[in-house]
Amino acid sequence: MNAKLYISLLIICISSFSCKIDPYLSTVYTDETMWNYPDMVEGLVGKPYDYMSKNYNNNEGAYLDCATDNAVMTVSTGVMSKLATGSLTTGQDPFYTFWNNDYKAIYSVNLFLKDRKGYNTRYVLVKDQNLQIRTRLQGEAFALRAWFEWDLLQKFGGKDVTGQMKGFPIVLEPLDITKKIDLARNSYDDCVRQILADCDSAYKYLPIAYRDFLVSGSLTYAGSKYWGRLDGITTRAIKALVYLTWASPRFNPGGVKERWDSCAKYARQVIDFKLSDKTGTKGFTSTVNRVNWFDLNFEGIVFSSRGSANDDMERMFYPGGFKGNGTMGATQDLVDAFGMKDGYPLGTSPTYTFDPKNPYLNRDPRFYSIIFYNNLKIDGGNPNKVGMYTFENWENGGKDAMNIASTNSNTNYHVKKFVSSAVNWSDASINRQPHSKFFIRWAHMCLTFAEAANHVGGPSDTKYGLSAKAAIGYLRQRKTYDNQTGITVDPYLDKVASLGETAFDAFVKNERRIETCFEGTWFFDLRRWSTTLGELNKPVHGVKVIKNADNSFTYDFTYEVEKRQFSSAYLPIPYSEILNMSKLTQNEGWDSWK
Repeated sequence: MNAKLYISLLIICISSFSCKIDPYLSTVYTDETMWNYPDMVEGLVGKPYDYMSKNYNNNEGAYLDCATDNAVMTVSTGVMSKLATGSLTTGQDPFYTFWNNDYKAIYSVNLFLKDRKGYNTRYVLVKDQNLQIRTRLQGEAFALRAWFEWDLLQKFGGKDVTGQMKGFPIVLEPLDITKKIDLARNSYDDCVRQILADCDSAYKYLPIAYRDFLVSGSLTYAGSKYWGRLDGITTRAIKALVYLTWASPRFNPGGVKERWDSCAKYARQVIDFKLSDKTGTKGFTSTVNRVNWFDLNFEGIVFSSRGSANDDMERMFYPGGFKGNGTMGATQDLVDAFGMKDGYPLGTSPTYTFDPKNPYLNRDPRFYSIIFYNNLKIDGGNPNKVGMYTFENWENGGKDAMNIASTNSNTNYHVKKFVSSAVNWSDASINRQPHSKFFIRWAHMCLTFAEAANHVGGPSDTKYGLSAKAAIGYLRQRKTYDNQTGITVDPYLDKVASLGETAFDAFVKNERRIETCFEGTWFFDLRRWSTTLGELNKPVHGVKVIKNADNSFTYDFTYEVEKRQFSSAYLPIPYSEILNMSKLTQNEGWDSWK
């Protein structure tokens, strides 16, 4: 590009945490003069992190579950409700911003990588320290490109109107796609290969992880201060996730088994790394300890966003009675995915009988840390005020029931996951907790490994030194998000593993649903597993509750909340891009978006 980069590069420098502007420098930079200012060059790698989500309260986070059987938006006019019911218009595209941000990020790192100019920039005078900086930045640039390419592929990859499986337009030069550029989509397989290649290029340069004791040399330039940036082990995790989708039925019609094998290998590398002493003086202990959503340094994180103390998730999930917005509600379908206290599915436990009059008794311990349900009493984070708030979801007078207020969910369930019990807006000083988005967690790698390894050798095969059964066992035995005992004695795990690959695959999928609900991944899981639209177009349910005269409750679990009407298994390519680029083909099923 020969045009002056005044606006875009000035924004980069102002926004990036690594940029400093000398007030005596010219305020007009071109693609040539900018290389004289190392802080500006470093900003090319710093800026893309600003295009990543910071929390789960958006259309690629919890809201996206409202286009699945996990959740329902409270307001039917929201874009996720329209997507789910087949009424999304070209002017309401909630995903264009991600397409645009992905390519902005790719443009930035491509500018850094072009002709190795970023690598050859002199950042500091000390030779060894300069080498550390430029090596790290070069690796990050490749890793960032892989990250945003993977985001494009996961969101927009699909069968186009010509019947070909397509990905996204691969861009390896600093091209500004907001300008008039006509690009075609590359094949899905070529996009996969590009992401894998960029991960491998990144791995050659990056430290395996940003932890002080892992880094030799100056901690100022390669130490744990860079926690939150992409590192070597994250590139292995990205490869595992890419292979997971590429191996799945919708994107692997030929049933190429080697893709499952590669997926298992890379996921196992991440699992092993976290369990080894390399990540701490005592190794990773969260096979037992809980996931802490409010610890931005939680050891179970493989890669996460930068975070801050806020009450966004609490406002989003609590009902109006507790000063929240009740933006969405969990479905009965998701609630039914949680079995009983001993780990058996509903209706199959030899120890605990499911009681439809008391349906939340003796359930899977994880249920209580994820779902707010009828007649549940909470203390608002103050143990001296036990029962200070009770969820009243009965339709004959309950304050939290659907249709009572626009801040109550339409399913009569509210979401507890990501919610801090320390937040109470009635307190004189509100105790807001840190929140961020845990893009890749150790648990994700256990689920990824279990699914892939099962397809290669079955539930109990130890080809990789770890069985699919053992990987799932790690997750079921952990303490719950609210630090309660998990499923420590697990005969059902043994039983389902003995039934073979098909039964265990269904079991892993249910475990994935429980572990990842409201994180924005279930939408893509359902699509990579499915081969027909009928598998996606199923009604979702809530519960209707009546309070009886004796203070008992009657529950109707058959209440249908919403019918799903997907015309495509894929998300649409942004309509504005279709209009702008004649070579760009739309995904099938989006006829009015062509």
